[in-house]
Amino acid sequence: MSVESELALEKTPKLLLVDDDESLLRLMSIRLKAEGFDVTAVDNGTQALRLMFNNEFDVVLSDLRMPGMDGLSLFDEVLQQQRDLPLILMTAHGTIADAVAATQRGVFSFLTKPVDHDELRKILFRAIAQTTKNDLGDWCEDIITRSPDMIKLLKQAEQVADKNVSVLINGASGTGKELLAKAIHKASGRKDKTFVAINCGALPENLLESELFGHAKGAFTGAVQANPGLFREADGGTLFLDEIGDMPITLQVKLLRALQERSVRPVGSTTSVDVDVRLISATHKNLHQAMSENEFREDLYYRLNVVNLDIPKLKDRFEDIPLLADYLLKESAEKHGINVIKFADDAISRLTKADWPGNVRQLVNVVERCVALTNSKIIPVSLVEQALSQETEYWPTLTEARDSFEYRYLCRLLQLTDGNVTRASDLAGRNRTDMHKLMKKHGLNAADFREVD
Repeated sequence: MSVESELALEKTPKLLLVDDDESLLRLMSIRLKAEGFDVTAVDNGTQALRLMFNNEFDVVLSDLRMPGMDGLSLFDEVLQQQRDLPLILMTAHGTIADAVAATQRGVFSFLTKPVDHDELRKILFRAIAQTTKNDLGDWCEDIITRSPDMIKLLKQAEQVADKNVSVLINGASGTGKELLAKAIHKASGRKDKTFVAINCGALPENLLESELFGHAKGAFTGAVQANPGLFREADGGTLFLDEIGDMPITLQVKLLRALQERSVRPVGSTTSVDVDVRLISATHKNLHQAMSENEFREDLYYRLNVVNLDIPKLKDRFEDIPLLADYLLKESAEKHGINVIKFADDAISRLTKADWPGNVRQLVNVVERCVALTNSKIIPVSLVEQALSQETEYWPTLTEARDSFEYRYLCRLLQLTDGNVTRASDLAGRNRTDMHKLMKKHGLNAADFREVD
């Protein structure tokens, strides 16, 4: 099956192939063209970079060890030009450790020579599928990702954006629920109207009611003038209710009525006002549990949850961490006028291995702290360690820390090997029996890491 038919792409994927071995370069070009790729082949990294200035590619496949500019140096340059462009390294067995370290810096994947063509095909499939975020349009340009799970989520969001249905976004605190809600608004027919957001857990009940539905002049002490409320402010546009699970039960009744009748009645008024609002809500809570405990109305839940979108935690989209760290560093450096250009390689590796209980919001804080405190152009791992320790309120036991590391290590290993337990065992220096025991301990299934043709 060709790549084009497997991916059902409208255009032929463009691949840049880089290797100093001319015979291998010629052979791989022939095979990849037969698979449906538009292949441009060069024998050195410098020439590859020149081509990238005037051409667009969907994926780069490069040898690790080459004279002059090697594969890692090429990756660093690619990251500066096109941070979302996936780069795959080919390496001899003696440099596997270097290739694994490279994946922690953001290299998409690696292959050992001689290259298994079926394995290459699967990795290229994942890489090309990932680049489809670039085809989604500028509505999600503020969401930085190359995670397959996030790209799948964005495709779902685009599908529902133009449909006038309520959306419920689930996700832990700090995962970017409001950012996704804004992106949905930008992709919808309401993009030229107002996007209004409010955190339902940040205000006491009486103030939240007044903010949402408005109030008449003199409705209560201090109401010296009328307030139209956020529903009317968002008329024609989108209203985002963050942390909807924290809304008091009495207000849930009024919200349900407003959604059913498409009108609101301000506090202290006897007249209802029609509104045309697209509602997006979000929560970090388990609303099913809240319903069972009579803390959230079932009828309101089904009114809000017409479409459900679930944002993964940052530790579950670890391939995004180098991208986000690089972007946030440049943004912070420019904002504060600090001459810093990047994180050191071991600093990026440390960021990738962190647990991130505060998700992207915590990463923002860590990067900001590192940029503010650095005395050099390259942020060292010691400064990252310091920033992470200041962010961490909970210190895990040795057993918890070991189990957490084992889980992340196994996930990374199985992803790199496409669920091949034998190859994963070899890379880990363990036998298959031990590997299966570890996978069972952490509830991991090799089949979950394999691509389905």
